[in-house]
Amino acid sequence: MKRHNDKASGFGLSAVIALAIAGGWAVPGKAQTMEAALSKAYSANPTLNAQRASVRATDENVPQALSGYRPRITASADIGASITDSNLPAKVGGVDQTTRLAPRGGGVQIDQNIWDSGRTRSSVSQSESQVLGARATLRNTEQNVLLDAATSYMNVLRDTAILNLNRNNVEVLEEQLRQTRDRFQVGEVTRTDVAQAEARRSSAQSQAILAESNLKTSVARYRQNVGAEPRSLAPGRPVENLLPKSLPAALERGLVGHPAVVASLHGVDAAELQVKVTEADLYPVVGVRGLVQQRYDNQFFGDNRLSASVVGTLTIPIYEGGQVYARTRQAKETAGQRRIEVDTQRDTVRAAIISAWGALEAAKAQIIAAQAQVQAAETALAGVREEAKVGQRTTLDVLNAQQELVSARSSLVTAQRDRVVASYAVLSAVGNLSIQTLKLKAEVYDARVHYEQVKGLWAGTQTPDGR
Repeated sequence: MKRHNDKASGFGLSAVIALAIAGGWAVPGKAQTMEAALSKAYSANPTLNAQRASVRATDENVPQALSGYRPRITASADIGASITDSNLPAKVGGVDQTTRLAPRGGGVQIDQNIWDSGRTRSSVSQSESQVLGARATLRNTEQNVLLDAATSYMNVLRDTAILNLNRNNVEVLEEQLRQTRDRFQVGEVTRTDVAQAEARRSSAQSQAILAESNLKTSVARYRQNVGAEPRSLAPGRPVENLLPKSLPAALERGLVGHPAVVASLHGVDAAELQVKVTEADLYPVVGVRGLVQQRYDNQFFGDNRLSASVVGTLTIPIYEGGQVYARTRQAKETAGQRRIEVDTQRDTVRAAIISAWGALEAAKAQIIAAQAQVQAAETALAGVREEAKVGQRTTLDVLNAQQELVSARSSLVTAQRDRVVASYAVLSAVGNLSIQTLKLKAEVYDARVHYEQVKGLWAGTQTPDGR
């Protein structure tokens, strides 16, 4: 009985904390830190890389819009054959003549926009707003990826600790069952006590199997979010030192600077500029056209003509069936929708901040309560076992006390995990979860680099990365 008691009490509060915070996915080798996992997720997560590609695609809207300021040059060429039979009456000479020509030529036409009622200017501003909105969306995606990676990291730690707790519980209950059977053999306990110990041992085995399944699921999620298998995970720590000092300060920061709010505001700008782009189709367009043509054999054999012209053009729309008017009204309604979506996004951010802040406060309180619960459960179990030795407690009392201790330790493990995850969730909810804030050792993806590379391009189909 003494060996049984030592084994249980030795696996106390400090061991639970060690498992929950530093146990990890036990594989020999250097421990993997939370910072390393987040850095890897930032560099290799496919969802994040896809969003970066989306931002690069959005960058190309700017040179497309700028093309409205640039000339459009087209070249054309043609070649053909013609046969002309001439039969003049006798009174004018009576000559029959057949003329064969190969009319051909080519030309170059240049069209330059001079004034398009502000359409190009508005299109450029709209595309720039779209780029800024895409960058804000990218920052929000980065936050989500980092939060998912941190959550996966802590889930592996939690489930590893809970699995170890359940395996240890199985070993303790197997020892309890062995001792109960020995006591039954000498008549100290009844067959009922043995059955109760067997039932608890089987229940503990079932819980260990479930814990192992949960751990496998967490490992799979870790692989999905981080991009690697967990290897000897090091302690995960909360980031409360990076958080605002109070809930009102968190709300103030999040409602103004959260990337999702910023992206929605740029969406409003783009929608309002779309109204101006559409309305410009109702107004005049002024341009200039230059044309150079070279013709051969146009009217007779050996004909050679070169012509050139420069013409100013003025296009005034009169009525186009009401399409532009409908598109303008539609654009105004869309702009109104985007403004409403800003309020919706702010409400979402506000709810996320309050929820995450509450979860963090609750987790800290739960840790204190769970620590007290573990200490009390350890004391109770030791007392019940001593009382059982002298016949004052039954086997069921011992089994119940053992289960209480396992539940308390599991609650402590979960609360410790929740505190770390909640701290990252608050940082994400206020819009500050980034590799810069966390000071991670990873190469920062700067979306401005690609934008500067393509913004002023006049020609070329090759992307800056060589594709």
